[in-house]
Amino acid sequence: MKKFVMAALGGTLAGIVATTQIAGPLVAQEAKNNAGVYEQLDLFGDIFERIRAQYVEEVDEGELIEAAIDGMLTSLDPHSSYLSPEDATQMRVQTRGEFGGLGIEVTQEEGFVKVVSPIDGTPADEAGVEAGDFITHVDGESLLGLTLDKAVELMRGPVGSEIIITVVREGEQEPFDVSIIRDTIKLTAVRARTEGTSVVLRVTTFNDQTYPNLKSGLEEQIEEAGGIDSVNGIVLDLRNNPGGLLTQAIKVSDAFLNEGEIVSTRGRDPADGDRFNAELGDLAQGKPIVVLINGGSASASEIVAGALQDHRRAIVVGTKSFGKGSVQTVMPLRGDGAMRLTTARYYTPSGRSIQALGVSPDIVVEQPRRAAATEEEEDGNRRSRSEADLRGSLNNDSLSEDEIRQIEEDRAKAEATAELREQDYQLAYAIDILKGLSALAPADR
Repeated sequence: MKKFVMAALGGTLAGIVATTQIAGPLVAQEAKNNAGVYEQLDLFGDIFERIRAQYVEEVDEGELIEAAIDGMLTSLDPHSSYLSPEDATQMRVQTRGEFGGLGIEVTQEEGFVKVVSPIDGTPADEAGVEAGDFITHVDGESLLGLTLDKAVELMRGPVGSEIIITVVREGEQEPFDVSIIRDTIKLTAVRARTEGTSVVLRVTTFNDQTYPNLKSGLEEQIEEAGGIDSVNGIVLDLRNNPGGLLTQAIKVSDAFLNEGEIVSTRGRDPADGDRFNAELGDLAQGKPIVVLINGGSASASEIVAGALQDHRRAIVVGTKSFGKGSVQTVMPLRGDGAMRLTTARYYTPSGRSIQALGVSPDIVVEQPRRAAATEEEEDGNRRSRSEADLRGSLNNDSLSEDEIRQIEEDRAKAEATAELREQDYQLAYAIDILKGLSALAPADR
């Protein structure tokens, strides 16, 4: 018994010695790291004091510290930044759907400002700014080397004032200037209309109004069509939608799903991850859906497109999306400022990260650039003559007036679709898909 006790005691002592031998270097390394951090903070304090005391001009101490904080955050990634009290207030206003500016969502790439997308109906959109454009100068002042927030600040100004931005665009040999008049940006989150028998839901942003607007707009279009049986499907147009609130992306996805995961977020600590699942209820009542995306579809738009694609609830049409698969958390700071910090990546239901890759459409459809019609093309577009135009041609007496009227209505719808194809090829393509699915549906029953 004594031998056993002594053996156990010896093992305990050996364990204590071994633990001390292992933990000692770890504690020393941690202390060394902390000392390095404190030395760097002392260095920062020294530099701050020298700038304040010896810089050629007197400096604003608050602005100097804010610039240092912003530099620290922007060095992490293009989406982390410091928000001054004014910027934080502006951001809160923007999520409510009304703010002043040009109407573009931007990011930073290669030192220049890159347009993620112009917002429908805004001054930038009407001036012809396109997703993928690079803005190199504002009123002749170069943006190279400025932080994104500083560049955006240069683009802000009083409503009604003019700004000239210099744009570099793929396919254009030389940079060119675009004149824009600043205005108050009033966002209509969702515009609903019916093309033929297809409901088109144009979602321009994800703010507090997105889901309510989408729900009411869809219900209104279904009612005007005479009920869901009169609708052949829905086009969810997310092109040039720069994103917005994660909560709204989840609600819009859930609007068309009855069950299953919508999106998951994963941070550095696995315990901080979240999963969001759909609840029972499909606003489209099972009708087919086509989602339209392009290079200006980012963030929340990609969450929706990815969720509906992974669940095979929708066919995704267009071109590859922007590829912003990170989540930013806005954290309030003392003094009414805030910090926007990237805290997680999000993943679609199948577990894929969209970061830098984007959502790939099921059917790739480019939007052709409209070219000026030549005289020959205009002649070809003129109405061609048919049998009915010939003098003395026989009438078709095998059809009733109702049948003839139905044929003429169908022909008018087909011609309207053809006209839409000239205006918006991608949308017309999406509507054609719904027509095809609708035509096949009776055979499946």
